[in-house]
Amino acid sequence: MFVISKLVWIFAQPLSLAFFLVFIALLAGLLRWRILSILGAAGSALILFVTLYTTAGNLLMRGLEQRFAKPPADPDNLQCMIVLGGAFENEVNTARHGIEFNAGADRFVEALRLAQKFPQSRVLVSGGDGSLSGIYEGDAAASERFFPLFGVGKDRLIEERQSRTTFENAVNTKEFLASQGLSNCLLITSGFHMPRSVGIFRKIGIDIVPWPTDYRTDGQVRLEFDFTQPNLNAQNLATAIREWYGLVGYYLAGRMSELYPQ
Repeated sequence: MFVISKLVWIFAQPLSLAFFLVFIALLAGLLRWRILSILGAAGSALILFVTLYTTAGNLLMRGLEQRFAKPPADPDNLQCMIVLGGAFENEVNTARHGIEFNAGADRFVEALRLAQKFPQSRVLVSGGDGSLSGIYEGDAAASERFFPLFGVGKDRLIEERQSRTTFENAVNTKEFLASQGLSNCLLITSGFHMPRSVGIFRKIGIDIVPWPTDYRTDGQVRLEFDFTQPNLNAQNLATAIREWYGLVGYYLAGRMSELYPQ
């Protein structure tokens, strides 16, 4: 399932589909299949235009981010928090043994803030190497260097280093929580990733409190043209579509009870 999901994404992401349609158009042109060639070129151009020059990605992201609202105030007491991996540049950290974050850094910034505010709380970091090669350290390993730098001792950390997917995050986390006698933890992950995460955790019977962070939109998005930031538009559309692939795939595989949890 892990390898299949990686391969599906390689070929089904928007820019890959645009390239595939260009290839079809060129091949059809060489074979003098004029209509197919035109359709392939037009389809590729449409995907590229929507991806680069519209707010379609931001609109999809907004919908995902708004499914679970962040509570208006911190809890009165906090026993534990679960931080899902996906925030470190694992290839770079493995080579340089540093602490390099990607766009999902807010997951760990928020976890650090809460850990400092609630010194009795435990921090369970769930995240191994999600690459196909499996040769890099994961978020859990990097977190062992990160948290102690800011006064959160290693004795408060629980490192789950084997997970490669969100489903494995949930399954492996359940075992760690049971062994530590912990329950009703905050679940910290990106806002757009929260619906799928909650759906999986609910399915396998883990009681959590959704605590979204790492928002990519301001919540006021509407569908319109945007020629100012094509790179960001493409990134947000790819991220949102990948999340929807995950929602549909996990639901069809029986790993979630709802297609779009809320």
